[in-house]
Amino acid sequence: MEIRLQEIREQQKASWNKFSSGWKKWDDLTMEFIQPMGDEIIRQLNPKDGDRVLDLASGTGEPGLTIASMLNRGKVMLTDLSDDMLKIAREHAANRGIDNVEFKVCDVCELPFDDNTFDAISCRFGFMFFPDMLLAAQEMVRVLKPGGRIATAVWNVPEKNFWVTAIGETINRKMQLNAPSPGAPGMFRCSKSGLLMDILQQAGFKNTSEKEVVGKLQCGTAEVYWSMMTEVAAPFVAALSKADEAMQQKIKDEVLDMVNKKYPDGNITMDSSALVIFGEK
Repeated sequence: MEIRLQEIREQQKASWNKFSSGWKKWDDLTMEFIQPMGDEIIRQLNPKDGDRVLDLASGTGEPGLTIASMLNRGKVMLTDLSDDMLKIAREHAANRGIDNVEFKVCDVCELPFDDNTFDAISCRFGFMFFPDMLLAAQEMVRVLKPGGRIATAVWNVPEKNFWVTAIGETINRKMQLNAPSPGAPGMFRCSKSGLLMDILQQAGFKNTSEKEVVGKLQCGTAEVYWSMMTEVAAPFVAALSKADEAMQQKIKDEVLDMVNKKYPDGNITMDSSALVIFGEK
């Protein structure tokens, strides 16, 4: 692997490990928020009993654990770059009595599995962070059996995801930060319609499709929104850490004011939009 890609991988691994406690704290809220995307992934994969499924970028365990609960004879391999995130997934599996699962810390660009191993691959909100998306897709093709399916979710355009832009754009504006370089790992890297389908096709997938799926982040209050985003979103925390206390407070005040004005009834329920992409080997 190129040195540049290795550096990105190590930075991401350290970041996800660091923020794993925040993801555990907010797991109920975040999992409810992104469940519609996981449900659509499962619907498109249509897991068959006896299937062997690979769940990539599993984080705290979904949708891999739900898929495993649907299979009497099948198995799910949950993988992530962060061992601390997978520890949370293991806890969830134990608490739910799901035992037809395995866990593996690994890099999607160098999957430690034999060719033609899996019947299906699920990947919810991982692709946009992979250092080399084409290499990752090629690895997925390699480990899938002929006729195997993949379904993956990525975030749609910023205009449809105020829950990200409310805090992200305020930080960038107040701190005069440069926009990330085109193609760099990030939330909206795969938001252009057709982009990820093209990558999957280049890697060798066929019968690709794309579907928009919406969700709602039910925070209740702007304070809850701020707390969650600053405990799970590594890029925002990294940016805020470079601001002095006065600037941090200004940013927080502006974000809270913006959110409260958008939801004057006091019930903060933010719309979101994602793209779910399907392909077959």
